[in-house]
Amino acid sequence: MRELTYLRPDDAAAAVAAVSGDPEARFLAGGTNLVDHLKLGVARPGTLVDVSRLPMDAVEEVGDLPGPLGTGLRIGANVRNSDLAADRRVRERFPVVARALLSGASGQIRNQATTGGNLLQRTRCVYFQDVTTPCNKREPGTGCSARGGHARYNAVLGASEECVTVHPSDLAVALAAVDATVVVLGPDGERRVPVADLHRLPGDRPQDDTTLRHGELITAVELPDSPGARRSGYYKARDRASYAFALVSVAAALDLAEDGTVREARIAWGGVAHKPWRATRAEEELRGRVPDEEAVRAAVRVELEAAETDDQTAYKTTLVEGATVLVLDRLRQGGPR
Repeated sequence: MRELTYLRPDDAAAAVAAVSGDPEARFLAGGTNLVDHLKLGVARPGTLVDVSRLPMDAVEEVGDLPGPLGTGLRIGANVRNSDLAADRRVRERFPVVARALLSGASGQIRNQATTGGNLLQRTRCVYFQDVTTPCNKREPGTGCSARGGHARYNAVLGASEECVTVHPSDLAVALAAVDATVVVLGPDGERRVPVADLHRLPGDRPQDDTTLRHGELITAVELPDSPGARRSGYYKARDRASYAFALVSVAAALDLAEDGTVREARIAWGGVAHKPWRATRAEEELRGRVPDEEAVRAAVRVELEAAETDDQTAYKTTLVEGATVLVLDRLRQGGPR
């Protein structure tokens, strides 16, 4: 049995100091991902710093956020997924967030999982979780077993020779679609990172899932109010009805003019890349147009020009196109879905 040092600091600053000063230390919140990796031997930290009881568990109104309205919600990093999905303000003003959360995991896990931890969960690639196989994400330089192996879940956008895995979070995809920001506390103080910039593509460093530095702790997520956020939705295609990760997922927020044309569209895809994929080219194609099926399919195909597929992953481009049409049609016709 591997021995661990367990610490439970009294405040966030002490937690940051404990982890930043120890290269083998890790934060522990809900533990729904990390504990699995401890059991599998994927993670082998020397110290666990428990942040689950720190007072970061409130959903608060704020009035000084960037965005068209300046108002929004500040979500503490320890807010449980089930509580966030049930919050009336989230359901009314950010329905895409509530729906994404309810699409993830199971009721029991949502009761345990935290907002910050959900964003930092690691890939469910079968080779990453099997310590008997080569994996550049788990052991840099050993190779990528997913290339030439079971590839049905592999990325079709933004992959590299080093890694073809995808990011598993439903919440992260929804937050990317509403221009959310994460608040991060580190040894050098507090900073804010747009969710779109939190995760990174694999490049030649697939072991680095995010742009956070060692010892930086997510303390909150800020959701700016916007007309599009209120008209937002989420769709997740998966192999079974519950407790399954996305084959592909689509989060979208739509702001329409009085004539039905698009003022602003925000589209994010899950299950297709190492990070939530903001479909910015598709968004630009839709601006000023009525988002009917023909226009949406054309915009999605522009975004997918960079996709790389094989016999196992070709289905993803078809699936994400159809799912994007479905979500935007629902938003165009009747609002949140």
